[in-house]
Amino acid sequence: MTPAERRAGISLASIFALRMLGLFLILPVFAVHARTIPGGDDLTLVGLAIGAYGATQALLQIAFGAASDRFGRKPVILFGLVLFVLGSAIAAMAGDIYMVIVGRVLQGAGAISAAVTALAADLTRDQHRTKVMAMIGSSIGLVFAASMVAAPLLYSVIGMSGIFWLTAVLAFVAMGVVVWVVPAAPPVPRANAGSFMDILRNGQLMRLNFGVFALHLIQTTMWVMVPAALVAHGGLALAEHWKVYLPAVLLSFVVMVPAIIIAERHNRLKPVFNGAVLLLAIVQFGLYFWSDGLLSIAFWLTLFFVAFNVLEATQPSWISRIAPPAAKGTALGVYNTLQSIGLFAGGLFGGWLGQRLGAGGVSLACGVLALIWLAVSLSMTPPPVRAVPSPARG
Repeated sequence: MTPAERRAGISLASIFALRMLGLFLILPVFAVHARTIPGGDDLTLVGLAIGAYGATQALLQIAFGAASDRFGRKPVILFGLVLFVLGSAIAAMAGDIYMVIVGRVLQGAGAISAAVTALAADLTRDQHRTKVMAMIGSSIGLVFAASMVAAPLLYSVIGMSGIFWLTAVLAFVAMGVVVWVVPAAPPVPRANAGSFMDILRNGQLMRLNFGVFALHLIQTTMWVMVPAALVAHGGLALAEHWKVYLPAVLLSFVVMVPAIIIAERHNRLKPVFNGAVLLLAIVQFGLYFWSDGLLSIAFWLTLFFVAFNVLEATQPSWISRIAPPAAKGTALGVYNTLQSIGLFAGGLFGGWLGQRLGAGGVSLACGVLALIWLAVSLSMTPPPVRAVPSPARG
């Protein structure tokens, strides 16, 4: 990788990390906090608050991605971060569950994922793109673990309002990274009118879009139930959940890094990808049949993070390598729309199903969805590695 590619990967991963930390910090504590505010005793509303930002992201990802193709990546990213700050402020001042949902909806309106990943694709060559996407995916996994550790401690010191104000500050920091650290983007070819429909008709792209929907539905659904399971079956107080999350994520990286190297250097992207989807299904059935103690839950969570991190790195890389060059932002917008729908549906579905069938029903449903995803992915064609000129250094 050139110095410019490394700089692009690290800086764009940090933008994702700062924004996702703000989103993830509520996961370990909000279901408990919600019981102290009006409307928070309804688990369906709690799940809606957790996943609400996915609804507006689903509506706006394509628009933001297409706008980044037309107006440039950086202006679109900055505008989205401004919306995220406003949503964080509303949630911080909310007095009931309904205003928290409003704030989370506005947070999601800052739908910058497509623009950020498109910028990452613009600034890297094909043969190094999975590495850069792995940086971004790993940063998401790391901040997920960090949020599991920090959130209970932060909640005890600054409360839920303080956590939401902190998310606003983190978004401001991300804006500074965009302006002063991320390398200048190369010119983007203007998309033609048929690009959007071409993307929707592309079976390979739509299989990947279904996959990211399934992955993030499963992730959000799990975390409607996991904190309560660690308390009820693991005997672990909320403030001590980091003792499970942090080792699980760190151990997952030990497995994830060699998997990415095998996929990248030995042209084994499809087998590694399908293996991660299969592992995701195994985890869900494992949680259904054997999750009656702390060690068993920790074991399955570690395997979940292995699968999640591998899939987070490989899917956007695959999309960017087969998408039409003039509509890369649009293609990633569709991809991130399905991701956002999965986040929203996971929060709502997890709360609704968990209230009716319990954690076992949630795990079983997620396992079936993962098997459907595996069946869909088996017919995919691995992307070719195209030789392209090195990006300008800077």
